[in-house]
Amino acid sequence: MNDVSREGARARADSMTTSADVASGKTHADENFPVASRLIAPRHRPAIMAFYNFVRAADDVADNAVLQPGQKLDLLDAMESSLLGRSDTEAVALPLRRVLAERKLSPKHAQDLLDAFRLDVTKNRTANWGELIHYCSLSAMPVGRYVLDVHGESETTWPAADAICAALQIINHLQDCGADYRDLDRVYIPADALARAGLGVEALGAPKASPALRSCFSDIAARTDALLDEGATLPRIVRDRRLSLEMASIWSLARRLTGILKTHDPLSERVHLGKPAMLGTALLGCLKVIGQRMAGGPVVGGPARPGALPR
Repeated sequence: MNDVSREGARARADSMTTSADVASGKTHADENFPVASRLIAPRHRPAIMAFYNFVRAADDVADNAVLQPGQKLDLLDAMESSLLGRSDTEAVALPLRRVLAERKLSPKHAQDLLDAFRLDVTKNRTANWGELIHYCSLSAMPVGRYVLDVHGESETTWPAADAICAALQIINHLQDCGADYRDLDRVYIPADALARAGLGVEALGAPKASPALRSCFSDIAARTDALLDEGATLPRIVRDRRLSLEMASIWSLARRLTGILKTHDPLSERVHLGKPAMLGTALLGCLKVIGQRMAGGPVVGGPARPGALPR
């Protein structure tokens, strides 16, 4: 980058004073998994979309190519201040703040996501599986917990949801590992997994994965499958039937994608599902959980949280 380009980039960065200034234009329709689909009861969708829009804005801040790390952290702090009612500067935080107040929900899940994006700004390598799961505990698990809270579900459902959400996050990391490395110099693939394959992070910049890297991807996909096994009970234990179908469809999509990632190369091949495949896979998942619930299997999610809204 020449001096003129650098000056232009700094000028653009200085003009970005709120998260709205760095919005990528991505919406829930661009995500790899359903966000508040029509399976979710209409009364709950606005609450979920307020959370999604807040998180999307924070993600755009962390991934912005022009902002300096300090500017990104300042914007994330401003979003948290508006979320907590200390200011109104971040408009995207205000709908979520209202939802939390109306439903008497904690801001902790959204704050955890902000901490994940702060990590994205300050840490661009992942040492091992434990670090990856820790990142998922901030970047993915709070999403499932928030959705469960919105539906008034028991916290006993959290462990199964945590496992599924971690799996979804790792699937996204595998799908996007090449672009994350090339565009953001960010690597979520554990360094020790690459080392066991005799590789360094630069292998992710190749146009095509080597056999050793393919084996590494397959091993991570298999560990992700094990997380889905841990979360398989979730569609049966949540009490809200529509949420049960949403969870079943997402779980089925995730299982299908881990299968693809075991045999395909995300550096050179498409490892996303098209709309027909997504719909078919989601439908099969829904039919399966409907059959399980009609068979009379117990709903073991426990009582709803105290103070939860009626469904």
